[in-house]
Amino acid sequence: MTSLREVFLRISPLLAVLLLCAAPAQAAEFPFGLEMTLEAAPQPGSKRLPTIEVGERGEAVLDLWCRSGRGQFSIAGDTVIFMAGAMRETNCTPAAAAADDALLRALGEAATWTRRGDIVSFVGPATVKFRINTN
Repeated sequence: MTSLREVFLRISPLLAVLLLCAAPAQAAEFPFGLEMTLEAAPQPGSKRLPTIEVGERGEAVLDLWCRSGRGQFSIAGDTVIFMAGAMRETNCTPAAAAADDALLRALGEAATWTRRGDIVSFVGPATVKFRINTN
């Protein structure tokens, strides 16, 4: 006759696998307080890439191709809302100004965000990807 202990020892590895498969994947945390750099090629004639840093309360510091300023992110689960604040413009070529406009528009139209490792994606009509600076 098989004891209850022996049955448990035989099925416990199977139970562990089933529980791991049934458990929901843990959501990645939003990288509050960390600087992120846009995953894009630099503008011609420049090595500069846009960066953003989102504070614990969603306050954002943006340093784009030729503009810099502040904004506000609201993050709830995988939902995101972004509102740009006043931006300061430095010497700006028309192409860089257009790229800044497109980036601000894409962030403003993003409805969700995802994180895979060091890549944070803001997803809307266009997807914008940023890499968390780890250096």
